[in-house]
Amino acid sequence: MSARRSRLDRLVAKLLGISPDAVLPLLAQKRIVVDGIVAQAREQIVTGFTTIAVDGRVVQSHAPRYVMLHKPCGVLSATRDGRHPVASDLVGDAGDLHVAGRLDLHASGLLLMTNDGAWSRRLSAPQSRVAKQYVVTLRDPLDERYAPAFATGMHFPYENITTRPALLEPLGTHSARVTLYEGRYHQLKRMFGRFRNPVLGIHRIAIGALPLDAALPPGEWRELGADEIAAACMASTP
Repeated sequence: MSARRSRLDRLVAKLLGISPDAVLPLLAQKRIVVDGIVAQAREQIVTGFTTIAVDGRVVQSHAPRYVMLHKPCGVLSATRDGRHPVASDLVGDAGDLHVAGRLDLHASGLLLMTNDGAWSRRLSAPQSRVAKQYVVTLRDPLDERYAPAFATGMHFPYENITTRPALLEPLGTHSARVTLYEGRYHQLKRMFGRFRNPVLGIHRIAIGALPLDAALPPGEWRELGADEIAAACMASTP
């Protein structure tokens, strides 16, 4: 499902299996109701979340959902898998929800799920500059080399890519808060791997300006409020 915008005549034609021109008589006879109001113009802009009824019969009724899940380790960031428990198993009435920004199987923390494709794309698109914050636990101690290397970016020759500047803030001798502005494959493990320092734990604590709810236990979830939905997509500068 998506909040992508479309003209009313084209969407109704698709829903009913008729041509857009065949929608005109329905409009003229006031037989189409959009979000409780009789539609009048074929050019009216609607989305996949607009409620549409024709002759009193609802032909489209989808509500956007935005869910925060405290993902435990060992749960896959997916809606189905043959080997591992998945995030949708933990969310009641998951329906058509999908994961917006994955976490590794053995990582924990903030995971967002939604049926709004446009919103999830904003969260993950590099040009959106949505920061993701993690607490990373390491086997070996940190030293003064780490923060500058993360801030500069690291080149990975296999893909011929250079990571965007990232912020590393030590929290102790063996842990750090890391802010990333992209989501490359196993990025944190690979960046710390440059120092031959294995990652023991990854816990995501925030996406954009939305922190993980401290009162939400691992494995539990809740719906997001309007302010939180906006906060998750809030851009920041590396």
